[in-house]
Amino acid sequence: MIVVLLLLFVATCHHVCDALSATPSRRDFLETSIISSTIAVASSPAVATTTSSSSSPLTLPPLGLGAWAWGDSLFWGYDPRKDDELKEVFDYAVSKNAFFDTAEAYGLGRSEELLGKFRNAAPKEEGDKVMIASKFAAYPWRTKRGDVVKACAASVKRLGQPIDLYQIHFPNAWANEEYWEGLGDAFDQGLVKAVGVSNYGIDAMHACHAKLASRGINLYSNQIQMSLLYRWPLENGLLDACKELDVKVLSYSPLALGFLTGKYRKDSLPSGPRSKIGTRLYEDPEAYENLLGVMKDIAGKYDAAPSQVAVNWARAKGTIPIPGARTINQAKQNLAALEWTMTKADEMRLDEASVMVTGFVTPDASPFPPKDINTGLKMFDS
Repeated sequence: MIVVLLLLFVATCHHVCDALSATPSRRDFLETSIISSTIAVASSPAVATTTSSSSSPLTLPPLGLGAWAWGDSLFWGYDPRKDDELKEVFDYAVSKNAFFDTAEAYGLGRSEELLGKFRNAAPKEEGDKVMIASKFAAYPWRTKRGDVVKACAASVKRLGQPIDLYQIHFPNAWANEEYWEGLGDAFDQGLVKAVGVSNYGIDAMHACHAKLASRGINLYSNQIQMSLLYRWPLENGLLDACKELDVKVLSYSPLALGFLTGKYRKDSLPSGPRSKIGTRLYEDPEAYENLLGVMKDIAGKYDAAPSQVAVNWARAKGTIPIPGARTINQAKQNLAALEWTMTKADEMRLDEASVMVTGFVTPDASPFPPKDINTGLKMFDS
């Protein structure tokens, strides 16, 4: 998660400034949704399900595609002229039974708009089976349960139908209990089919789970960053806590912003904010290169790509990975991870290599508030 966190404030400032001189449609979005930013912030392919006293079970596929880049210009260089390729990615992912993860903050709502447009253009039988998860941006000025419902309704409008999974994107320094009530209200009003959180620590997740349970609603998921380069949820007990509560884990950035694809080297780092992360990784090149070597070796066993190794490691840990995809080749490569399953020995080799890598971002660098200042509840730990 911190992979994204160091970039968040930069993104927020960028989009606030951009929005002030934006087109009328963007200004309208700001008025209704309140300034957005570009926050992104199993060994077997078993599906994830949930039930509630007042809902039918929700079943998510074992892998989703993240749509942060669908509309984001700062980190991912979104170009509307390439929307046709995004439509191709969408159609392919639907044919492979993947779901999509988006947020109101991605591209000032553009990501949701594109997903809604693509789904509505599909034949009804195909469109009806498309599953989409989205997220509420917990900005400091949003302090009421009604803010969640209002934002959710706006997302539903952009997406064109009720949301399969609606999540709190990140913790706030206050008003968190109001957000949980808002999730419950959105559920009760039929705007969403299931609710979850994102970037929540152990204590915050337990508290939200209890609040929703008091209303007969299940906390379905906690979307957290986890990858071979970001192992903190494995080491601090967060992943175990999710399993104990039967809260599904959606692991975002399983490819660590591309640094687990084998694409980058010391002399060919990505441009923009990600270049600094690459520079830090190469401060200890031996450990990082060794991890990439192990990944390449395992990939060779299965005639697969290193990125599929990263995705399947996250699956081996019992999570539902949501790697991003902007091109049809990326979508095909990511979804091909479902065609094979690594052995326990493979998983152990990757664990041994990844634990040695330093230089990646750490939880203490997060801009998220560690506690709710009014209740003292610890909100974030990784």
